[in-house]
Amino acid sequence: MTLDPSLEAFLRRMPKAELHVHIEGTLEPELIFALAARNGVTLPYPSVDALRAAYAFSDLQSFLDIYYAGASVLLRAEDFEAMAWAYFQRAAADHVVHAELFFDPQTHTERGVPVGTVIDGLRAAQARAKAELGISSALILCFLRHLSEEAAFQTLEEALPYRAHFIGVGLDSSERGHPPEKFARVFARCRELGLNLVAHAGEEGPPAYIESALDVLKVQRVDHGVRATESPALMERLARERVPLTVCPLSNVKLCVFPTLAQHNLRDLLDAGLCATVNSDDPAYFGGYMNDNLVQTFAALPQLGRSHAVQLALNSFEASFVDEPTRQGWREALARVQAQTAAP
Repeated sequence: MTLDPSLEAFLRRMPKAELHVHIEGTLEPELIFALAARNGVTLPYPSVDALRAAYAFSDLQSFLDIYYAGASVLLRAEDFEAMAWAYFQRAAADHVVHAELFFDPQTHTERGVPVGTVIDGLRAAQARAKAELGISSALILCFLRHLSEEAAFQTLEEALPYRAHFIGVGLDSSERGHPPEKFARVFARCRELGLNLVAHAGEEGPPAYIESALDVLKVQRVDHGVRATESPALMERLARERVPLTVCPLSNVKLCVFPTLAQHNLRDLLDAGLCATVNSDDPAYFGGYMNDNLVQTFAALPQLGRSHAVQLALNSFEASFVDEPTRQGWREALARVQAQTAAP
């Protein structure tokens, strides 16, 4: 469906925060092949086109298999910097004012890449993005839930010398068969350390996983969370407690959580008063960055309008791990864009 041009222009121009993006998932095929050549890594695909053609996923696991193969080219701090800088340039074009980046140390330490190398590269890109693009950012260290809690504890210990450089921890990778309770002890330790806590839940897993993430892990944000609509009691709780959901529409369709964007439940989440946000997840693999997600979702769901766009931007500010004066500055910037793009 064609989107109203004035609404599309507003979606593209409005300032917004991105709170659910896996930095390894921003690695475009062209950069994968460039880094592979630089680092002498042999890929199981003969060309950029062949790799991109493989991006037809039946579920989360089928995506993860290719995701981990792509990450194999990341060996040096400069590689992580190049990847993150490419993301920040796209984010700036989409008027993202703040990004909280997930990164997966275990994806790299298992290949012999120290966590310090990962963080050093990402930090260099963050500093450049702030100086040259005006984008603020923060890092959230994610544990891979298909691995053990013991492995998560080991990763945390390896990362603690760099504690000043990440603001929180998350939980990602294969959700099925790996409930939040599996990581109760390591999240308790992270809470003691004063880290912010988030976790993927309710993407492929049931609403009970969202409840466990809240009650057992004590998370402040739920990543995805779209299956919450299956539980009226949970929906009421999420609305009442203003628990943010970092929703990723194009990802949900690409991984078959919803058959089409037209069947996505974003409008239901917003109408129920939830603090839902829109994000890109793994944009290199799922067909688009922040504005692609917004524009395509609003085009597919004609019942979404300008007021919903404003609410999504405000929700993204509210859900960010920043101070109130920073949020207020973003709200004022949003109000200016609203005034500039108001209908005559």
